[in-house]
Amino acid sequence: MPDLSRLLTPRSVAIVGASPTLGALGNSVLANLVRHGFAGDIHLINPRRDTIDGRPCLKSIEELPEGVDAAVLAIPGAAAIDALRALAARGVGAAIVFAAGFAEGGEEGLAAQAEVGRIAAQHDMVIEGPNCLGMVNYVEGVPLTFVETPALRLGSRPGVGIVSQSGAMAVVLGTVLMGKGLGISLSVSTGNEAASGVEDYVAHLIGAPHTRVIAMIVEQFRNPARFLALAAQAYAAGKTIVLLHPGKSSAARESAATHTGAMAGDWDVMRVKVERAGILLADSLEELGDLVDLALRAQPLGAGGTAVLTESGAFKALTLDLAEAIGLALPTLDGDTAARLRAAMPDFIPVSNPMDLTAQALVDPDLYRRAIEPLLDDPAISAVVLAIIQTDEATSARKFPAIIDALTALAPRKAMVFAGLDEGAMVPAGYVEQLRALGVPYFPSADRAFRALARLSRHAARDQGTSGAKPIALDGLQAGITPEYRAKQLLARAGIAFPAGDLATTIEKAQTIAERVGYPVAIKAQACELSHKSDAGGVILGLPDAESLARGWDQLHANIAGHAPRTTLEGVLVEAMGARGVELIVGARNDAEWGPVILVGMGGVQAELTHDVRLIAPDLTEAAIIAELRQLKSAALFDGFRGSPALDLEALAAMIARLGAVLAGTPAIREIDLNPVIVYPRGQGVIALDALIRAE
Repeated sequence: MPDLSRLLTPRSVAIVGASPTLGALGNSVLANLVRHGFAGDIHLINPRRDTIDGRPCLKSIEELPEGVDAAVLAIPGAAAIDALRALAARGVGAAIVFAAGFAEGGEEGLAAQAEVGRIAAQHDMVIEGPNCLGMVNYVEGVPLTFVETPALRLGSRPGVGIVSQSGAMAVVLGTVLMGKGLGISLSVSTGNEAASGVEDYVAHLIGAPHTRVIAMIVEQFRNPARFLALAAQAYAAGKTIVLLHPGKSSAARESAATHTGAMAGDWDVMRVKVERAGILLADSLEELGDLVDLALRAQPLGAGGTAVLTESGAFKALTLDLAEAIGLALPTLDGDTAARLRAAMPDFIPVSNPMDLTAQALVDPDLYRRAIEPLLDDPAISAVVLAIIQTDEATSARKFPAIIDALTALAPRKAMVFAGLDEGAMVPAGYVEQLRALGVPYFPSADRAFRALARLSRHAARDQGTSGAKPIALDGLQAGITPEYRAKQLLARAGIAFPAGDLATTIEKAQTIAERVGYPVAIKAQACELSHKSDAGGVILGLPDAESLARGWDQLHANIAGHAPRTTLEGVLVEAMGARGVELIVGARNDAEWGPVILVGMGGVQAELTHDVRLIAPDLTEAAIIAELRQLKSAALFDGFRGSPALDLEALAAMIARLGAVLAGTPAIREIDLNPVIVYPRGQGVIALDALIRAE
């Protein structure tokens, strides 16, 4: 990890390309430094100026004193390489390159960017960018950016560290967070990351005492393995990372070999890995700001659900609909909580969750306190949302003081959230500031509050246990496609169940195998080139006797000869037909960047069409695997749909866990496809009818 201190906390700064022209990059950097009261030395460099704004100006980098901490290059990209070399010769510790036209500018730009990296490595120099907007240290007041930046010091508040590849989005996110009254410790835009990347700045923020939450906007992770390791460190240090990562709509990576490869898209793999590492993943810029607000300001969420106090019966119904859709748990209020609420409420207010307080608080302002207090003592509740009608200043003046007084008196140790039902209502800013000072996030809409709470609640309640399974190595695995019969031999040693059968190279051998395993049988052509045998007519099912097997043998070979005449079969797999059950697909993928994941979903030939799948981490406990299975759209089938028997989810979870152990023990595997996997009634197990392995 590079030492970022000379970049992020410099005691001296050089501006290469300083300018007296308002709006020029070099002029804007100087104006920011002056506005923030930067106390270190500032060296201006412009060959055509003796002074700028009354400050002396050097003619060249060579006139700099030795050992300046950081330099800002407010010059065109064509001059940047020579300037970096000159800065390195003067012992400058860090540099920020604003200019674009590097890796995004074709082969010449790629070569120039590679040279930036070489200069940094050779001279132990930290370089931010190119194609970035710089950075702002709000703890010490160091704004090395050309974007006009308000002189807001973090002070003693816990802060948010912003790390974004996009400079524009770093600025936008900073504006959003400041608008919420949140403190920012550091904002960095990494740009093209020629010599320092998001991982370096995250590592710094994990050790920064002023930073509690790290907010990230990343378009491409250049070192996913290191990022995942840092995420684990951040989680252990009690710091929350919230990530916005575009790319969900990109097409899944195509694979000619497996359904798993075709269905496990890059973004989906990333999601599984980062969430497993303890990262909160946002779906939008708006949600990123909302999650940061909750994570930084509110009390930590426990594993309980949410209670909602509102003032509208219709909104109560809308809340129930939305909560079901987004998975926000709204526990039933019963026992002591219900009794206390009943005693505290007028008879016409029924006790429920959500609870409609009606307009009664307008004449009985203490109603808010009496409603909140029992909820704070209920162990099933970890967050309380006040979904309040604000209307106008006069109405706000009747409601907000009572709510603020109640929260001040109760000093809740649970997450409290205020959500206005009427976005745009004229609410005096002072009320919002008082709520925030009490650790209560203010949301302009309840929908946003509920969605953020649902995501944060799932994060808090997730199963962090690991299977502890011993890795399983598949000895004898060869590079490329392993045909079905050989894949089954290897995976059977790992405890994966398959139908009884064997490979035949003659019809006589096939009939002998069929007699041993019992008719009816299935026959399947075996060759590395036939990853999808059924497309070539290479699968014939339900052959009831020796005579039909002989006819099927001839038909299968004729089908292959017609579809793929150059294919040489290794033989024909003869297997007993299995009993009917529910078909699933179970697969594994070892992503080149993010590592191993497991895919499970409703299977068969329609697997890619229906796409009812879940990607899960390979080291989950069997209980966590079952919880993931229950997230499938067709999960009702598992518990006995329309009179059918409940299925053996425990056996399916055990198979998935063993597949995870195979991935852990055999890193050469790129993909495994078990399709279909037949799940039988509870106690009768599972069996995989087909298997394919692709390895390096």
